[in-house]
Amino acid sequence: MADPMLARELKSLHEELAAVQRARQSSPQSSLQGRPAESDAKAAGEASPAPAAAAAGSAASTEADEHDLQEDVREFLDEVTNFFSEAEKNIAAHPAASVVGALVVGILIGRLLGRAKS
Repeated sequence: MADPMLARELKSLHEELAAVQRARQSSPQSSLQGRPAESDAKAAGEASPAPAAAAAGSAASTEADEHDLQEDVREFLDEVTNFFSEAEKNIAAHPAASVVGALVVGILIGRLLGRAKS
C-alpha cells in the first residue's frame, strides 16, 4: 500500500523538479534576448551602458537567482516534510506491515552488501 503512495510522491517531486529546470532554462534565454539590442547599439556607435549599472544589474540578477533557489529549496523541504508525515501516518495505521516491510528491506540490503564484499 505504501508503494503506490511512494511512487506518486516521487513522481510529484520529479515533475516539480522538471518544472523548475524548465523555468531556469527559459530565464537565461529571456536575458539573452536583451543582449542583441545592446550589441546593435554598440555597432551604431552609441555609448555603452556604464560599468556600474551593468554590475548592479548582474548583482540584482544574482540576488534574484539566489532568492529563487531559496524558494525552490524551501518548497522541496516542505514536500519532503509532507512525505515523511504521510509515511508516519501510514506506519501508525499499519504497524505490522511496516515492520515486515522494514525487515524485508533490511534483509535485501544485507544480502546486497554481502555480495558486494565477496
